[in-house]
Amino acid sequence: RLVESGGGLAQAGGSLRLACVASGSTFNNYGVGWFRQAPGKEREFVAALSWSAKTTYYIDPVKDRFVVSRDSAETTTYLEMNNLKPEDTGVYYCAAAELYFGGEPSTYEYWGQGTQVTVSS
Repeated sequence: RLVESGGGLAQAGGSLRLACVASGSTFNNYGVGWFRQAPGKEREFVAALSWSAKTTYYIDPVKDRFVVSRDSAETTTYLEMNNLKPEDTGVYYCAAAELYFGGEPSTYEYWGQGTQVTVSS
């Protein structure tokens, strides 16, 4: 079970850090993907972290602004979001897949409940 936290309201240019906790488990052997869904739009892939936590993958609009990482206990994955823009607004979801960390949502086995991020201009 994945539990997310850290969403909220931020001004453009601000920062937020989302956390995704593997409740009762760890992310050992699991890649983690972050997705978002803006109002009226389909869910889109944002970033991912490999199961070794050594490789990351970002979509172009968030490169150099977002950073995905994991704690040493392998229980929590973070999405640090900097220089936020209004177009970053949406519900953010973390997801976990065994030995996978790409952008295909159907490959992910476990999903968090989502956390709302709202960026005002």
